[in-house]
Amino acid sequence: MAARISQPDHPAALRTVVLALALLSALVFMPMWAPLVLAGWVAHLARPLLARFQRHLGGRRRAAGAVVLVLLVLVLAPIVLITVSLVSNAIDLVQRVLRSESGTAALRAIVSTQGDKIEPTTILTTPAKLFELARQYGARAWSALDALVGVTAKVIVGLFVFLLGAYSMLVDGEEAYRWARRHAPMRAADFDRFAAAFHETGRGLFIGIALTGLVQSVVATITYLALGVPSALVLGLLTFFGSLIPSVGTGLVWVPVAAGLALSGRTGAAMAMVAVGLGVISVIDNVVRPTFARMGRLDLPGFVVLVSMFGALALIGAWGLVLGPLVVRLFVEALRIAREERLTGAHTTLTPPPA
Repeated sequence: MAARISQPDHPAALRTVVLALALLSALVFMPMWAPLVLAGWVAHLARPLLARFQRHLGGRRRAAGAVVLVLLVLVLAPIVLITVSLVSNAIDLVQRVLRSESGTAALRAIVSTQGDKIEPTTILTTPAKLFELARQYGARAWSALDALVGVTAKVIVGLFVFLLGAYSMLVDGEEAYRWARRHAPMRAADFDRFAAAFHETGRGLFIGIALTGLVQSVVATITYLALGVPSALVLGLLTFFGSLIPSVGTGLVWVPVAAGLALSGRTGAAMAMVAVGLGVISVIDNVVRPTFARMGRLDLPGFVVLVSMFGALALIGAWGLVLGPLVVRLFVEALRIAREERLTGAHTTLTPPPA
């Protein structure tokens, strides 16, 4: 009897190749995942604007270009300008607080520009002293400059990927979605559910959470400026992050500001800060948040969203504020799909065959 020649398991080999290439592709895209995720969310949210532009401009590519231009001018340009101002204000605020000798002095430093004066130095009056300064701090300054250049390059590349990704998804997003839906190793219905959870997370973070915090931080920043509080932009940004914390919220920022004003002898300004904090900023949270929550509902408890943000923030840095809720929301959807599959399978097994 002739020996049977075993044939290789082609499906198993193909699955191995597909899995290996999928992992390699994930590694290639991993450095750019954040701008790509943001581009996907923004493209999805901007579809009504795309349709409106398309009716007037007569072409999908032109309309997508107009949407990206609007994003660049109305959103990104102000963010860059504010960021530049925030850096200098943040450094100044941190220096004033760190120079404080007590908690009371730290509260005063928040609302006062007075601090230890740095006497002018004569270190640069001669070439010899200039050379000595370069010798002592040159390597450290070069390292700082090198790090700054690296961060700037990453920001520029990320911005380019975000804008190009948003444009591509606005133009070809629907076709790409259909292709991914056909080729994904899961049922089309499950793929649709994961996609819906992905977009839900973007709407929830941008509309349900971020817009509420943005309104509160804008009101708080205007109040800080009106009361003559220095570093108002930095305190406004801290107010935005404080709005993410349940119960305590923005009070983590405006209450110390009010206390600092009172300790500095500005009783009227302190009372005005308390009045705005209790009568406006806190009311915004109770009135505006439910409205925005209906527009962009994120199907996760607020505590889970907060913990996922802070946990991912500690794990991977600032982009964890985006990745944390997204991963948890997709995980919750995966558990729901698995439970439905399990219940459906059990129901099918226990149902007797027809007579």
